[in-house]
Amino acid sequence: MSQVQTQPLAGDATIVGRRVFLRSACVALVLACSTATGSHAGEWAFDVQFTSAVRDEPFSGRVYLFFSRREAEPRLGPNWFQPETFFARDVKDWRPDTPLRFSSDADEGVRARAGEAGDAGAGGRLKPATTSRMLSYPGAPQTFDPVGYRVQAVARFNPLERTIGTGAGNGFSAAVKVGADSSAQPLVLTIDRLVPPPMPEETRWTKLLEVPSEALSRFHGRPVSLRAAVTLPASYYDAPERRYPVMFIIPGFSGSYTEAISEKPVEEDNAGGVEFLRVTLEPGCPLGHHVFADSANNGPVGTSLVTEFLPEFDRHFRTVPQPTGRFLTGHSSGGWSSLWLQVTHPETFGGVWSTAPDPVDFRDWQQVDLYRNGANVYVDDEGNERPIARRGGKPALWYREFARMEWVLGHGGQLHSFEAVFSPRGDDGKPRLMFDRETGAVDPAVARAWQEYDIRLVLERNWRTLGPKLAGKLHIFMGDADTFYLEGATKRLKASLEELGSDAVVEIHAGKDHGTLLSPALRNRIRREMTAAFLAAHPEHAAAARLSMPSDRIGPASVEGSAAGERSGEMTVGTGVPKLGGLLTARRLWHPPPSRPR
Repeated sequence: MSQVQTQPLAGDATIVGRRVFLRSACVALVLACSTATGSHAGEWAFDVQFTSAVRDEPFSGRVYLFFSRREAEPRLGPNWFQPETFFARDVKDWRPDTPLRFSSDADEGVRARAGEAGDAGAGGRLKPATTSRMLSYPGAPQTFDPVGYRVQAVARFNPLERTIGTGAGNGFSAAVKVGADSSAQPLVLTIDRLVPPPMPEETRWTKLLEVPSEALSRFHGRPVSLRAAVTLPASYYDAPERRYPVMFIIPGFSGSYTEAISEKPVEEDNAGGVEFLRVTLEPGCPLGHHVFADSANNGPVGTSLVTEFLPEFDRHFRTVPQPTGRFLTGHSSGGWSSLWLQVTHPETFGGVWSTAPDPVDFRDWQQVDLYRNGANVYVDDEGNERPIARRGGKPALWYREFARMEWVLGHGGQLHSFEAVFSPRGDDGKPRLMFDRETGAVDPAVARAWQEYDIRLVLERNWRTLGPKLAGKLHIFMGDADTFYLEGATKRLKASLEELGSDAVVEIHAGKDHGTLLSPALRNRIRREMTAAFLAAHPEHAAAARLSMPSDRIGPASVEGSAAGERSGEMTVGTGVPKLGGLLTARRLWHPPPSRPR
């Protein structure tokens, strides 16, 4: 839940934090704005239809209208901190060439209230709404004047996509600017395009790996794979007999492994000549970010990573295939994921360096004590609206409004992503809601079920066995002014670990927020500490590494590393136009050649 974080780890890798933008996919639009003499601002109507050229069968699901004065394509919103107007309707058996009306005279008050429309009904569980209801955000349809806005329509044809406007297979229209001279007769625009599937292309230095998961495929009843981008160290082609430790990097909410694709290796000068293979894992799933935790709704993701992905990865890349050669890191949701994997698989990984993790103690779930009787997400004990994010030390985003925005958007949002991981599955086959979307009241039964994923509780309850296995492996960093109020939970975890007698490093950095915590100094420190941990377990690799290095690259070993080399090897994420290409699967994996690439 933050701005896009694309900072390289220790000058070596990329940690993608939560993004401000919730992406949405678009449908061809039908637009009309009434400006007849005597009409007042707020009277409007839009019709949307699609043809069999983009979908030749009826559609049941959610359809949207996105408006923006800032974005050329409104489907790319809304921005968490500056959301603009959008509307949604749930349809059943909507047929091609059949107009669907969005208008200002829609049922007033239907604004994502649980039990009336949208995704949830009585009891707080998701269910389809009827086509007679229209959802709106942030205000009622009657109060909105679309003149001067660009508008796009979106149909969520692909329910397996978390994103809307950019989700592969979703339909969308051209963006149309609403003018004051629009005809009083609704203008029908035909849906004529689909979001194409992503086709990332590997490079000489970044290889794409896809491992089909039998366990996840059985769980979901469809083919499911685990994906990653593997960035090779600079000496990989020059030293065909050399093996490398591995840095596993987990992006934050809405981050993707494809953003780690690089045209060059990471140049580094670590102590003992140590270099890393860097593996950026894909954390996205239809319901949000699966955080690599086994769950009732997302399936056995963590187990699949350890039992299915890791063996394939070790088979096809020159790794040091021992726990002492595997290190975890991540930021935000990736920070929580990396910490969870280390705690739940303590003998698989050799250490975690988690930055700004999501709540690690549910007694402070972004300021809410979920276990307290009468807990409420929306308001504090004095009845004041509770913020979920701040900027410049001042509240900038509120739980109630943020939850309403996600409600209109539908599945895949941040709050429901937490529920998809931590909550039991309801009788309707969907995640049970942790809190009532209308009142904010926490469901005590669901909160109790969340204890299974409360990292502080998991450690306390299992410390006798976990403690020895985690010695020297836990490193957690948090800013004391975190944008999303995450520092409270980390402080509680720090106190708990100290009471348990753990040697865990848990640091609260003064003045740092969600985006500024990962300074160059901290990134470099994390890499140095991973290097030291590896050499402590594998001192023989220092001599072997230096012998395998080309003579023109051998320099004095430095615990501090080479700042110039680190800068020159930093990977830039999220820039440029994606290349077209294919993703190699475990059945047809890339094998590194023994010499320099062609």
